[in-house]
Order: sequence, then structure tokens, then C-alpha cells
Amino acid sequence: MPQIELADITKTFRVYERAKGLRRIVKEVRALDCVSFAIDEGELVGYIGPNGAGKSTTVKVMSGILTPDAGRCVIMGRTPWKQRVAHVSQIGVVFGQRSQLWWDVPVKDSFGLLKDIYDIPKQTYRARLDRLVETMGAGDLLNTPVRQLSLGQRMRCEVIAALLHSPKILFLDEPTIGLDAVSKLALREFLLSENKQHGVTMILTTHDMDDIEALCERVMVIGHGKLLHDGNMQSLKERYAAYEGQNIDEVVAAMYRGLDL
Repeated sequence: MPQIELADITKTFRVYERAKGLRRIVKEVRALDCVSFAIDEGELVGYIGPNGAGKSTTVKVMSGILTPDAGRCVIMGRTPWKQRVAHVSQIGVVFGQRSQLWWDVPVKDSFGLLKDIYDIPKQTYRARLDRLVETMGAGDLLNTPVRQLSLGQRMRCEVIAALLHSPKILFLDEPTIGLDAVSKLALREFLLSENKQHGVTMILTTHDMDDIEALCERVMVIGHGKLLHDGNMQSLKERYAAYEGQNIDEVVAAMYRGLDL
């Protein structure tokens, strides 16, 4: 049985646009249009698509933040938005554009609060934190208030925060945004280690195709709210590459142009 299963998930948002005079035009935007897929335990899946394609909306449905208009989503036997407390205890989420850290307190205080929220035993927490901090090179950031961190520094701390409680599933939405080359490579190596050694299932959304090639054996492509491709990187290249050996960024750019965006 798949660890993650989505069937015909649909989500529509109402967008208000300005019009002449006092009237407002209400426009409905279908962010997800009958999206279906299944992911087994221990898979590391890339989930790509242009801006506005529906990637983040899918992640928010799977993490229980959003309730879809229709369809079924079952993750580890639970419906995320109906059993949120039990669900979030088993997942980790990193949103590149959002923070789960407390803005005005030192980073270590945010980690301590998360320890209490997830009820992590003291010795387990200490060992886990030490390993994560060493891997991400964040030792000199622990006493710094989050608001004083650069984007790259904050992203390193966000990854640590998402992994403190050793989740079974990790949702990564633009996790390498703002990271320098050294930090990016360290994060990739750590994610692969978590996946291979501990069987953590990971769903990675990013525009950095180097991350996808380095980490993911399976790639799903979404556009206009519809799942357009589900296979390995080679099948993606065979479908969209104009010539053999074409750069993956060029392949993806050609695919996006074909979506008529």
C-alpha cells in the first residue's frame, strides 16, 4: 500500500481583481485539477513545474494546511486536514518562502520550542540537533535572532527545524533557495543520507534542476494544475529534449514553453 496516495484532488481559489468604478471582478483559478499519484515509503520524488503550476498547493494539501474542494488524500493511513495533530507529528515541511522559526528569538530557542512541541526526549534531541547543526554548518547561528539571518542562513536553520523530530515524510518546497554552493552540496548529501539510511520519504519541489538530477530518481511534472508527467529523468529528456545530451535546464525550459504559459 502506498505511503502517500492522492486521487482526483481539486482545489480552486477565488481571486479578486480590480475593475473600473467600485466593482470587483471575481475570478476562479483552479490550482489543482484532478491530480492523482501514489508514492511508496522511502521514495525521493522531484515535483516540478513553472510558477503557479500548483506545486505548493499540492504540498499544502498533503501537509494538511489546505483542504481540497474534492478528491481523496491518504497519507500513512490518515487524511491530513482531518487528523492534523497526528499527521504533523510524522512529517516535516520546509517552505523556502515561509518560516517555522520564531522571528525575534535566537535560533536555539526556536529549536527548544520545537523540542517541546514534538515531545522529543532530551538525549535524542541533543544528539539529533548536534548532528544536524554540524551537517548544515549552523553552529555559529544558534545565538542569532532569526530576523538577523540572511536567507541562506535561515534556510539552513529551517531544514534543521523540519528534521529535529525525525519525520517519516519530508516535504521540501524550494529548500535550497539562497544557499551557497557549499551549503547546497552539504544539504544534498544529508538528504540522501536521511533517505537511504533511515528510509525518509521526500517530495522535493524546486526550480533548481541540479537538485532534481542529484537527488531524485522519479520526477513528476505539473502544469495548469494537471499532472503532465510521472517517470524518471531519462524519460523526461526523451520526451522533451531537442537533441541528445541537451542540458536539463534547456529540456525543462522547452517543456514549459510547450505548456503555453
